[in-house]
Amino acid sequence: MDHTPDAPRTPRRRRRIATALAFGLATVGLLPLAANATTPDATPEPRHTSAERGANLPYVEYEAEDGSYEGTLLEAEPDRPFGHTNFGTESSGRKSVRLNSTGQYVEFTSKSATNSIVVRNAIPDAPGGGGQEKTLSLYADGQFVQKLKLSSKHSWLYGNTDDPEGLTNRPGADARRLFDESHALLKDSYPQGTEFRLQRDADDDAEFYVVDLIDLEQVAPPAEKPAECTSITEYGAKPDDGEDDTKAIQAAVTADQKGEIDCVWVPAGQWRQEQKILTVDPKYPGNPHNQVGIRDVTVRGAGMWHSQLYSLTPPHEAGGINHPHEGNFGFDIDDNTQISDLAIFGSGTIRGGDGGQEGGVGLNGRFGKNTKIKNVWIEHANVGAWVGRDYSNIPELWGPADGLEFSGMRIRNTYADGVNFSNGTRNSTVTDSALRNTGDDALAVWANKYVKDPATDIGHDNAFTGNTIQLPWRANGVAVYGGYGNTIENNTIADTMNYPGIMLATDHDPLPFSGTTRITNNRLDRTGGKFWGESQEFGAITLFAAGQDIPGVTISDTEIHDSTYDGIQFKSGGGATPDVKLTNVKISKSNNGAGIRAHGGARGSAALCNVTISDSADGDTVIEPGSQFVLGEGCTK
Repeated sequence: MDHTPDAPRTPRRRRRIATALAFGLATVGLLPLAANATTPDATPEPRHTSAERGANLPYVEYEAEDGSYEGTLLEAEPDRPFGHTNFGTESSGRKSVRLNSTGQYVEFTSKSATNSIVVRNAIPDAPGGGGQEKTLSLYADGQFVQKLKLSSKHSWLYGNTDDPEGLTNRPGADARRLFDESHALLKDSYPQGTEFRLQRDADDDAEFYVVDLIDLEQVAPPAEKPAECTSITEYGAKPDDGEDDTKAIQAAVTADQKGEIDCVWVPAGQWRQEQKILTVDPKYPGNPHNQVGIRDVTVRGAGMWHSQLYSLTPPHEAGGINHPHEGNFGFDIDDNTQISDLAIFGSGTIRGGDGGQEGGVGLNGRFGKNTKIKNVWIEHANVGAWVGRDYSNIPELWGPADGLEFSGMRIRNTYADGVNFSNGTRNSTVTDSALRNTGDDALAVWANKYVKDPATDIGHDNAFTGNTIQLPWRANGVAVYGGYGNTIENNTIADTMNYPGIMLATDHDPLPFSGTTRITNNRLDRTGGKFWGESQEFGAITLFAAGQDIPGVTISDTEIHDSTYDGIQFKSGGGATPDVKLTNVKISKSNNGAGIRAHGGARGSAALCNVTISDSADGDTVIEPGSQFVLGEGCTK
């Protein structure tokens, strides 16, 4: 963690937990993920009623193993080991299909009309590292459609350490982050019932292909420019020419910030961006890097599939006005900014590694008030959105996020967090968003101490509601470190590699928990795992009082299924978790653990009401020797 006063808070290293347990093994049952989708003629249901979970996704997801295929089925072992080039563990549903030879395929029938495809896949790294590009053939109803371009440039991290900064791009025996994604907007639209096939043809010459899942989506045509907006082309940007458009984009944003125009328009096209968009402000010469964000700006695009900002330069090689942790793409935001309907594709390939070569941040800054981010696709960044700056950075610009809204986000294939609410973020939300293959917490509140007034600038009243979280390859689906009034609600979380689906913890030295923290109406499938030298086993939901207490926790209306280890865990590093309330919780099939476990040394209590536990390898509840934790009846009579 970088504590220099002029640097933003960088993604965190995980602190080891002392307790290590060994459980027996059980056979793993695997369930496919459900996708929320509507047919073209159907009327979408209202979003997020009390019974709904997950994002209202515009695409339908298909597991490769659920279709017909000719190839090799890859499956995770019962304890789902991670970090040893294990494709099964890193697969959605813990299964995928490997195509080893010409003619092998994965085939499935579309459930709705589509004109686009996303394929989560793995192909080998280049022999010397750095990735390679290969093709895979797409067919529809037996007719060749096109070659899909696949790349391993952004996957394949090597090393047997669990320290995120210790991994490297140099090939070695143990690898992780094996999968990446390929996406294509097709020339034609195909109706419901189309038989799609991903096939390895003779000229598809990677050593192997692993197909994990496929998303099909009917993408709307590009939106028209609103009358009040001014296009970046008016400032010299040209689409699809491979030339750097940063100066034009920055000029348009600066004009909006000065009130010379009302809105920045990013038309359909690919626009190369090699420096972050921010406020070019000479008033702060003492800082080695410009960390003044934009304010009073609106940026709109023609749709996340159509208006795409991209970078080709690795962030650590960008130079210029950008901070090395924040990269050379995306936007630095300080206040009152709206960004919608576009994509930000970074050029990162690692988190840390040789020379601290981080992958940059898509959206970062203080964020302030009245900031809304909607329908933005972020990929191949170190962090999707890091919200907050240390007060000591530029004290006179202090303005933590208050009322920040993220909605309709699509954050994938990062090297660290998806969205982190830090530095006193309050009253802010992430809703109706999809996060996949993040390299740290997909969603987090970190109530850190690097604020103006630790007594009042506490992360509070934030909500992560109605999101779909899949396949974090490191750390948690959702985490909260300190604060009060924070809510985790109506989410689906699946297939964490090594950490819990949901974790509340007091490591990373946060400001204390107080008041209430509410976890309600979530579904967790195949979460938890083994980490830190494979010595520690984490539950689907873990409450870890590392040093400070975690009071006021309620867990309700939640389903936990097919956990790798325990369903719910209580751990302690000195603190307690008093008066936890568990209501209407169903825990089924804890494969290598208990339904509920209190580790040795854990202190606190939990009251259980309508909690059902079934088919757990180590039994329904386990309180280990040395624990002072109490489980009791919690229903009011």
